[in-house]
Amino acid sequence: MEARDVAQGARKIRVGVIFGGRSGEHDVSLRSAQAILRAIDRERFEVVPIGITREGRWLSGGDPLRQLAATSRLALAPGDDPPAEESDLGSALAVPETGHAVEVAGAGVVQQLDVVFPVLHGPYGEDGTVQGLLELADVPYVGAGVLGSAVSMDKVVAKQLFEREGLPVAPWLWVTRRQWERDPEGVAARVERELGYPCFVKPANLGSSVGVSKVHHPGELPGAMEEAARYDRKLVVERGIDARELEVSVLGNDEPITSVVGEIRPVNEFYDYQAKYVDEGSELLVPAPITQEQSDTVREMAVRAFKVVDAAGMARVDFFLERNTGTIYINEINTIPGFTQISMYPILWEASGLSFRELVSRLIELALERHAERRDGSGV
Repeated sequence: MEARDVAQGARKIRVGVIFGGRSGEHDVSLRSAQAILRAIDRERFEVVPIGITREGRWLSGGDPLRQLAATSRLALAPGDDPPAEESDLGSALAVPETGHAVEVAGAGVVQQLDVVFPVLHGPYGEDGTVQGLLELADVPYVGAGVLGSAVSMDKVVAKQLFEREGLPVAPWLWVTRRQWERDPEGVAARVERELGYPCFVKPANLGSSVGVSKVHHPGELPGAMEEAARYDRKLVVERGIDARELEVSVLGNDEPITSVVGEIRPVNEFYDYQAKYVDEGSELLVPAPITQEQSDTVREMAVRAFKVVDAAGMARVDFFLERNTGTIYINEINTIPGFTQISMYPILWEASGLSFRELVSRLIELALERHAERRDGSGV
């Protein structure tokens, strides 16, 4: 049955929710998936939970969320999840932990679904890899396509695109892990000359503030670079500015809309992994206490960023509002934003009048619409 026929209500739409994965954001993915599985409308959708282990093995049947959570650093939120429907996909995924077997099993399982909701934050999920698998299988999926996912995941490429679009980006530079290892003194001199201190060091292809360090003086730079290099071969260094952190959610395909703007006031020195998911005390101000002009500017810039990277479905766009100048800088775009109970993407839409359940339904609808439109234009 074609996706467009399913969308018209002939039967429940079979949605595969994929979570876990091989990235450093594996644990956050489990929390996001739990929230989506709780919120999804079971009257409209038949849900097939699909987990991916840290080693890349695909899991279905039984309770893959709880199975993966047993080795997670972050406990799942308390409360019972709705039972998943019985699935006949489990045997198809009982494969050896080898790359080719996993790839074949993944392609086989997604072809039995009407649409996929990837909740895979970071590399091997948010970067176009899973999107490519779904394209090959000709299965609709929530979120940006291969190109939009890949360029948004890579902070170097995304910043370059933002600058070409005329969006203001705070001063930054990037180096490879090998450049740092071969010439740490030269890289350090460049950081001091072009950016100064404080500055931030982060992996180019990761999120949830994993591997990110604030560097207050030159003596802290080596440790920060080595920490970021654990996660990526490309390292980004950004000038530290005294700024407020603003975020806005984007929803749609070719004509995206934006939520109200929110502000994060972290409990720690910056909004690091601990502040996001472990320590209590960070404040989420929704809507952000900013002027209407500032709100309009942020929302307009978010749509431009969404379009320039060729995003689709959803994205959260993050900004800095410099305190002493009022300058607004775009920081990054996230094409699979967090969906945990404390994540800004669903919170901002709740504040804009769209409930979590309605949001999940709308994202699935957008995936089906985009797939149908692309198929109509391909002559298939």
